[in-house]
Amino acid sequence: MKACLRTAIALSAVSLLVACTQESQNKIGRSIQNWTGTDGIIEIYAGDKLVKRFMKIDKLSTAAGTTDGTDRPYRFGYGVMDANLNGSVDSGEKKVYFEFSDYSTSYVFFENPG
Repeated sequence: MKACLRTAIALSAVSLLVACTQESQNKIGRSIQNWTGTDGIIEIYAGDKLVKRFMKIDKLSTAAGTTDGTDRPYRFGYGVMDANLNGSVDSGEKKVYFEFSDYSTSYVFFENPG
């Protein structure tokens, strides 16, 4: 019985996604990903040198204006700062708020492969 219910729910979800526009599908996909969480990593570069790394990020957000709702030119999130840049979360490294500008920063955001 549980398998039938899961199948019915999955088919309903697929039917809804097919009926949505591409933008709606993208928003749904992001909300599902945000709800389930990810293990993201962001690396911040100055030229070709890695200068900061944040790990265990569940999402990056684009700032929006409070009165006009337009996107602002920076992103923000929460993650564990990898202070020694060794690629792992060590004791003493804590979750912090961070933000960076679209204009002055080169960055790579990816899901932790390990």
